[in-house]
Amino acid sequence: MPPGGGGPMKDCEYSQISTHSSSPMESPHKKKKIAARRKWEVFPGRNKFFCNGRIMMARQTGVFYLTLILILVTSGLFFAFDCPYLAVNITPAIPVVGGILFFFVMGTLLRTSFSDPGVLPRATPDEAADLERQIDIANGTSSGGYRPPPRTKEVIINGQTVKLKYCFTCKIFRPPRASHCSLCDNCVERFDHHCPWVGNCVGKRNYRFFYMFILSLSFLTVFIFAFVITHVILRSQQTGFLNALKDSPASVLEAVVCFFSVWSIVGLSGFHTYLISSNQTTNEDIKGSWSNKRGKENYNPYSYGNIFTNCCVALCGPISPSLIDRRGYIQPDTPQPAAPSNGITMYGATQSQSDMCDQDQCIQSTKFVLQAAATPLLQSEPSLTSEELHMPGKPGLGTPCASLTLGQPTPPSSMPNLATEATLSDIMPLKDEHGGHQFLTPDEAPSPPRMLGAGSPLAHSRTMHLLGLASQDSLHEDSVRGLVKLSSV
Repeated sequence: MPPGGGGPMKDCEYSQISTHSSSPMESPHKKKKIAARRKWEVFPGRNKFFCNGRIMMARQTGVFYLTLILILVTSGLFFAFDCPYLAVNITPAIPVVGGILFFFVMGTLLRTSFSDPGVLPRATPDEAADLERQIDIANGTSSGGYRPPPRTKEVIINGQTVKLKYCFTCKIFRPPRASHCSLCDNCVERFDHHCPWVGNCVGKRNYRFFYMFILSLSFLTVFIFAFVITHVILRSQQTGFLNALKDSPASVLEAVVCFFSVWSIVGLSGFHTYLISSNQTTNEDIKGSWSNKRGKENYNPYSYGNIFTNCCVALCGPISPSLIDRRGYIQPDTPQPAAPSNGITMYGATQSQSDMCDQDQCIQSTKFVLQAAATPLLQSEPSLTSEELHMPGKPGLGTPCASLTLGQPTPPSSMPNLATEATLSDIMPLKDEHGGHQFLTPDEAPSPPRMLGAGSPLAHSRTMHLLGLASQDSLHEDSVRGLVKLSSV
């Protein structure tokens, strides 16, 4: 193809007119897509989260991994070296029972370590300010000299006075039996203690799983220790004690681990059994909150007076839902629409008369009209003043057409008064292909902002049509009101 052959095509350039910057009615606010964040990502406490917030643990988890390794290694050695001999010489039920205990221990351990212990949400800045204001008013600090506000409240539970302490970190009055954990930096409901062996706090929502963990671990430890000793004794009867230790060295390691751990685990299980039967927490027992030493009338208001009822409430009661909603989304602030810019507004386009809409609908749907490719009815030409339009002797052919200034709509006060002998050519001019002015008769004049049909014949007569009173009244609702609405947009 010759180099100059594509000249006409290269000169023909097409550009897309952006109406977003030229029309205030078509400048919608583009919302920025902000990735939604979950609440655990901005959680104020000292916790670690895994699996998109499903797993919640304390920050110090080194001892928890030690617990996990001890259980896995000891149980693994037992199933690998002791269970085959015991299943053949005693009964196959031994590895089955051991497996059930092992899986129960692991399930309760992970449930205790990975769950929310009952963390109380912190107060928002508004709630904290309102609470401080209530404390000041109740304490009378606003009047008189300085008096440090009290940070406790007293409530009566089952006839016993209980003090609610104020938490300076969470900015709340802690509910009864709640306490602030210094390691996790959270207020925990029905706080029992912080257990590094499980890597989490022990509170209202995971206490029952913690108790079942230590109880089942006690049974597993005793079970493994007992059958390891049985295995060594049976082997020593056949081959001697030293040969039995040489044939199964893993049994020696298992026996040593179980011997030193069984006392602490069984003792801990017994202590928490006592706490459950009396409906107390470790924190309350250490502080002696309900000890008789504080007074004869001091008693535990949370106890039901029956060991069986206390155990059922602690182990079989419903689990309260989490209050922190760690996997919930943070709602971002809704962006406000930007103020409309002072852009150039183009009105008018030619359409078929079947697509012509009502006056109010056309004004509202001007953005669809802007996309049509047609000659606008209102041209960018100098507009006539009201004085020139009111002159009855003003020639109509030698003057420029009256129109709205491009980008600056004429206010309603500057609209021509049709009571005078103004011509329709001064109000609604059109240009022909040769640059001359064409005029419509009053019967053919469309109502602004209605559009002319693509095939509508235009009168080529240059005769000036004067508007009488009758035609003025007939065009009042179509021409005047439409132009007033257009010019006031």
